[in-house]
Amino acid sequence: MAARVPRPPDARLVETRLRGWIDPYAGLDAFDFARLAPSPGLAAYVDHFWVVTWTGLAEPYEQRIVSHPTVNMTITDDFHRVAGVIKGGFSYTMRGGGRVLGTRFRPGGFRTFLGAPVSRLTGRFVEIGELYGPAGAALVERVLAEPDARTAVALVEAFLLGLGPRRDPLAEEAAALVAMAEGDGSLTRVGELAARSGRSVRSLQRLFRDYVGAGPKWVIRRFRLHEAAERVSQGLDLATLAAELGYTDQAHLTRDFTAAIGMPPAAYARLSARP
Repeated sequence: MAARVPRPPDARLVETRLRGWIDPYAGLDAFDFARLAPSPGLAAYVDHFWVVTWTGLAEPYEQRIVSHPTVNMTITDDFHRVAGVIKGGFSYTMRGGGRVLGTRFRPGGFRTFLGAPVSRLTGRFVEIGELYGPAGAALVERVLAEPDARTAVALVEAFLLGLGPRRDPLAEEAAALVAMAEGDGSLTRVGELAARSGRSVRSLQRLFRDYVGAGPKWVIRRFRLHEAAERVSQGLDLATLAAELGYTDQAHLTRDFTAAIGMPPAAYARLSARP
């Protein structure tokens, strides 16, 4: 059952799937966020569907995001597109009332729906109608006209299943390796991930380029930066954090953090600490 993600009363630690949201709990005061699991037929390809809804905003609210190594298909009044892996930050500004319906694919999961290396989409937004022609344009119209979010998700599911996705062992391997990079905070080097995968570094890079859309170095570093944002909000000393996350020094972490988050660690700590 989809439900609004609760805000912990005394914690700033962000639940895993909200990692990447800048100041996430402020956002959850402005809008409702729900995740819905895919049907069994799509579970090998889709991580989850997500729905953001908001009503009666007196002032525009901007939610900034530090992306994950995933492809998303997003339908809202403002746009309807497939987003490849976005290496920089991006944001969306909500006004008045509205809804965004998104499909977050598993790493590697979009390969079968694209029929080409996922790296072709990296850093790009492609209109659903451009990618899938009249059928894609019709899907957008039906989703936008459907007021019930669950029914709208069912429309997207039927569309994706109609594309005839096929299981791919390489896509599943890529998903497992990305999950390993996300879940093991001690993993900070591409060579370590290659050793665990049984692949050479070059072979691992080819797999990630074809199925994930970003190289293993970027994937590992992005997950460590997600962790850094959480840990900074808890007040962890930067020098200690830099050492734990595999950075050469505190200055290197600060540069990467500022580039990804949009502000230095000290400013983000102040933002997270406000009531």
